[in-house]
Amino acid sequence: MGIIVNPFSGRDVRRVAARASTSDHHEKQQQVTRLVLGALSQGVEKIYLAHEPFRINEKAVENLQERDQIEILRFTLSHSARDTTTMAQMMWDEGCRVFIVLGGDGTSRIVARSFPDAIILPLSTGTNNVFPYRLEATVAGMAAGLVAAGKIPADHCRRCKRVHIRKNDESDIALIDAVLLRNDFMGSLLPFKPEDLSTIVLTRAEPASIGISPIGGFFNPTGHHNDNGVVAQCNPDASLRANVPISPGLHAEVGIDSVRPIALGESVNFEGPGILAFDGDRSIKLADGEVAIANVLRDGPFIIEAEKVMALAASSNLFQL
Repeated sequence: MGIIVNPFSGRDVRRVAARASTSDHHEKQQQVTRLVLGALSQGVEKIYLAHEPFRINEKAVENLQERDQIEILRFTLSHSARDTTTMAQMMWDEGCRVFIVLGGDGTSRIVARSFPDAIILPLSTGTNNVFPYRLEATVAGMAAGLVAAGKIPADHCRRCKRVHIRKNDESDIALIDAVLLRNDFMGSLLPFKPEDLSTIVLTRAEPASIGISPIGGFFNPTGHHNDNGVVAQCNPDASLRANVPISPGLHAEVGIDSVRPIALGESVNFEGPGILAFDGDRSIKLADGEVAIANVLRDGPFIIEAEKVMALAASSNLFQL
């Protein structure tokens, strides 16, 4: 099993621009320790971690009696999102097919883009997270361990949806939201301005969430298990309006022309000019008149739902000694 840790998640500019809490290195270290012990308790034989600038993983396991069952992979750090891609690839090459991903929507997106056939349990340490769970690491480690050890078959995990975006010969994916922004610019790390929001395509439109997802969720709730996506058209001059928590503690009034469900595979056009952002990351610039095409498909990684897995294990007497 592989455990992928994003050391930079939960530490971005939204601690200044909004009121997001901080996920410090010591807390991540404690979580990794609990994840490792939880997984090993369910029969996982080998766990792969990767080194990173703050030695979170090394410190998490250096004093464990089970240290010989843990390998820390080493590579040249770029101090960018490429490190997540590299560590996931190295773990895959070592035979890992089950991953715990500790980070935010963007971290899980990197894994989902490269390894759509992986089995993942995403855990939140970021900011505007919809995709990862907020779950005690001990239980998360146990649930992932049950699947990795083969005690719970992977067919009890359901594939997630992804937004596929194509612009000429470019392509990318989003796990939760693909957004066309007007009057924005590449490289910005600030929360989106409500008046800049245009077309939004969502795999999950959840009213009890933060960020872009509730814009659709307030009108057409759609979750992981629903076989559809949602498209919303925003307009600062629209008569229909909603007060949306676009970042922790930061509410904004969003004008909405329409919100409707879309079938899996149905195409939606993003028409420039503007910036396309995927799960909060500004990624593609559209010139005036340029078009990118998006559709939602259920072809992403298989998701470990911890409560479901633990209940199934209990009903199968897997916890009895």
